[in-house]
Amino acid sequence: MLKINVVCPHCQKVNSIPKKDSYNKANCGSCKDSLLSTSPIELNESNFDHVIVNSDIPVIVDFWAPWCGPCKIMGPIFNEVALNYSLKALFVKVNTQEEQNLGTKYNIRSIPTLVVYKNAKEVKRISGALDHIRLSTLVNEVL
Repeated sequence: MLKINVVCPHCQKVNSIPKKDSYNKANCGSCKDSLLSTSPIELNESNFDHVIVNSDIPVIVDFWAPWCGPCKIMGPIFNEVALNYSLKALFVKVNTQEEQNLGTKYNIRSIPTLVVYKNAKEVKRISGALDHIRLSTLVNEVL
């Protein structure tokens, strides 16, 4: 059976699970919490590379800042769209105000900027706030 590596959204341990079209239950082998959680996780300089490199599913990164108007508009949309992609894509956020080194390292020039990683490589980048349809379309393109 084909397996995929997914990073636990709670403890960030790497889990190897059977690849399926859908999952009723999937728990982390380390912390025992559900891997089906769809709430975007906050990344920082210490865990960013770990999550990107160890995820066999696409990772959708929202580079944002708390003072950014368009980021405030897109934040709830990002969270809502994430609900539809449990164990199909991992939604993560990087606060560029707190993680300025990551913003610089990944050449983030404006926010919000969404960067999609697949197989640890950047495959897509879009700057500006997206609505539900455009964000879902972006995710579906990389699945």
